Amino acid sequence: MFKLIATIKKDLLILTRDKIGLLVMFAMPILLAIVITSVQNSTFELVNDNKLAMVLCNKDSGESGRQLVAAIRKIGMFDIDSVGSNQTDDAIKNSMHEKDAMVAIIIPEDFSAKLSAKAENITAKALNDLGVNDDSSAKAAENVTPITFYYHPVMQQSFRQSIQGALRSALQIVENKKILQTVYLSLNDKAMPDSLENEMINNQVQVNEIPVSRDGSRNIPNASQHNIPAWTIFAMFFIVISLGSSVVREKQNGSFVRLKTLPTNYILSLFSKQVTYTFVTIFQALIIFSIGVWVFPLIGLPALNIPNDIVGLLLVTFICGWCASSYAICVGVFAGTQEQANGFGAVSVVMLAALGGIMIPSFIMPDSLKILMNISPLHWCIEAYYGLFLEGGKLSDIITNILSLFAITVVIQLITVWGLKRKNLI
Repeated sequence: MFKLIATIKKDLLILTRDKIGLLVMFAMPILLAIVITSVQNSTFELVNDNKLAMVLCNKDSGESGRQLVAAIRKIGMFDIDSVGSNQTDDAIKNSMHEKDAMVAIIIPEDFSAKLSAKAENITAKALNDLGVNDDSSAKAAENVTPITFYYHPVMQQSFRQSIQGALRSALQIVENKKILQTVYLSLNDKAMPDSLENEMINNQVQVNEIPVSRDGSRNIPNASQHNIPAWTIFAMFFIVISLGSSVVREKQNGSFVRLKTLPTNYILSLFSKQVTYTFVTIFQALIIFSIGVWVFPLIGLPALNIPNDIVGLLLVTFICGWCASSYAICVGVFAGTQEQANGFGAVSVVMLAALGGIMIPSFIMPDSLKILMNISPLHWCIEAYYGLFLEGGKLSDIITNILSLFAITVVIQLITVWGLKRKNLI
């Protein structure tokens, strides 16, 4: 025990002298958590506070054009800047650049007229089918001129499709209103009362949005619940830069040879590093979680909600840290130089993070990568954390993730021992 304590003290001294390593282990993940949570939180709250800038040109002078403008404003996700109806398409494109607008909508000048003709044609066909109107002389109406939708090329397809969906909903409301008015007028020879129109148009079936949770809570997960656990795991595994380099240095300066002349062995030294850096990873998690709980609300970000199962949270944090330190030691054992340890360690962690669902959600990955995802330790780390933070689960609910991560850690340990024997270090 005395040897282990002395070795741990030595590793702590080496760690405190590695200023760059400390920055990578603590400053980098804190900045990542703050920046990425801020960006993602802005995306989550786009429909409330950070509205999307839009240039709107209504060239139609009819009632349907005004109704469409009102419906687009009612969506609530756009900061609309209206321009004159005499603007050319090139002028509208220039307005997008001048106003930093991501989208522009142009309502054609014959929108109301052609929409009325379309409604009358549909009404005539419906009444003919019902036998109410025997007039078969109705001509097919021309197609309504499409709404022009300009968008900035930087806008991703998924986001563009969501905007188009909102615009189609607004168009559907205007079209349905016009058809209902025309049908009512044809049957009753008078305009539809506003009260009936509002009842028919706005009487939609409501949708209850409820997140699935194991504890029955209905708290909607925020950006902090997604990002804090993810970048905590990323920080844990990035100790490979400091720990992997430390193992390589000891191999290069002959420390393992001197250890063979003493009543101890190299396994004890590696076990000491594993203990030291596992507790460092736990300290990383404590700091990042504390920032999420107390600092995030002060800078306008949603607070991190700590799971109810504290024992499960501590166990997941411990086994994630243990896996991270085991992986870093394995990289250090097989690397020949510090440059190899740093380069391979950093790149491999980024790749494992991408495959594991840290950077890209696992449910949207192609089937060809899902097999590789299951062998990434970061995948089981994030699944265990999400089971606690997002799903409100307990330790029993995430035991499969913990056992899978434990099995991967044991495999990494066995590979490390094989590498030590192969290099005659033990």
